[in-house]
Amino acid sequence: MQISAKHIKKALSGQLRGVESHQKMMPPGRKLNVAANDSRRLKSSSVLLLLFPENNDLILCLIKRPATMKHHAGQVALPGGQIDPGETAIETALRETWEEIGVPPGNVKILGALSELFVDVSGFIIRPFVGWLDEKPQFSLNPLEVEKILLFPLIGCRNALQETELETVTGRLTVPCFPFEGEIIWGATAMIISEFYDMLEDNLQDKI
Repeated sequence: MQISAKHIKKALSGQLRGVESHQKMMPPGRKLNVAANDSRRLKSSSVLLLLFPENNDLILCLIKRPATMKHHAGQVALPGGQIDPGETAIETALRETWEEIGVPPGNVKILGALSELFVDVSGFIIRPFVGWLDEKPQFSLNPLEVEKILLFPLIGCRNALQETELETVTGRLTVPCFPFEGEIIWGATAMIISEFYDMLEDNLQDKI
């Protein structure tokens, strides 16, 4: 049975695993709790898990950041960015999705949110929202912010977890990841996806 927007919205209204889910995909040497001396470097941001159904799967729209980006250059990410003054977190996620991949905010149905995530290396506190499209959109990529888009089949790749060695800003690490189409999905993006998978498992096991 196809997972619907209604199923996901109901599942997101329940209890989420948060830290338990994030730890499964957390790179070594990182932390999830904000310390007192972190306060000055904290930056609030939000991202969008943009989903649409296709071929009995659930497709997640991911982007690869250009190597020229200040933060997380060359990494696979979710559309999103830092929250501007006067914006809500949802408004930021929708605006950034529009600016980065050309999907209009009015086309996206927000189904709910996943747990907040602190990214130690960059100081970002990320609020992930889950958005729904009834069908695959027409993408228009902003080359200054997006090198390419990856359409990640969540159901088909749910057991694709591996480990790989990567050169990171804190040195060479062996990290848990999801390999896909020649790219490595790891770090905060993989941690957010991990919680989405756990949410599906906890609430929709009969449908995946």
